[in-house]
Amino acid sequence: MRLRVLGCSGGELPHHRTTCFLLGARLAVDAGALTASLSLPELMRVDDVVLTHGHLDHVKDVPLVADLLAGRRRRPIRIHASTACARSLRQDVFNDRLWPDFTRIPDRRRPIIEIRPFAPSRPFRAGAFRFQPIPVEHTVESVGFVVSDGRGAIAISGDTGPSDRLWAAVNRVERLRALLVECSFPNALQGLAARSGHLTPATLAGELAKLDGAGIPILLYHLKPAHEARLRREVAALRRGDVRVLADGDRFTF
Repeated sequence: MRLRVLGCSGGELPHHRTTCFLLGARLAVDAGALTASLSLPELMRVDDVVLTHGHLDHVKDVPLVADLLAGRRRRPIRIHASTACARSLRQDVFNDRLWPDFTRIPDRRRPIIEIRPFAPSRPFRAGAFRFQPIPVEHTVESVGFVVSDGRGAIAISGDTGPSDRLWAAVNRVERLRALLVECSFPNALQGLAARSGHLTPATLAGELAKLDGAGIPILLYHLKPAHEARLRREVAALRRGDVRVLADGDRFTF
């Protein structure tokens, strides 16, 4: 399984792109950095986008990609979204007010994008991968994923605060190769993190204590750029050799 980090920040500034991971060449998880990271030929190879939830930093490039690829594809790009996220895309984005409805352009039989809802706890396939969604703790319906290619798996937390369901699901996974976990705010902003459904280094340490396996790489993402320096110091203070902060452009083979 090849993973390319297109964006891994919890906000956008120069040299900081929002959440977007490319699996292989044809599937993306979240859409915060597709158009900023991929060339037009690379974008044309993407067939599936799987979304963790409907917040702007995770979906913002879905409408932009639809516009870029109009007239360039014979088959629609499949956007896999949980029930609430799919509803938000239809009502709040592709509503012919904020953005044209590319689910009907050029016509209903041959749209640029196809929104495919999934139940937040039911597995589904997208491209070459099996996804097991895991409902997590955020301010809107949000899921993490266990993603498998049949030979191994990775887990992605999605935007979440402390979550027993996430770790119970992760601990059941065989051949887990890596775990991508959000960590958004420094410890001094614990109240804000709790209200907004995010982790701090302090709550991250408590969450990692729920992990049964040892030696699994823990890859952190979604650090807020305005607090990145402090976050990095607090993560380093955890003194965990299995924890690494991701950077845009990182590539892994699991």
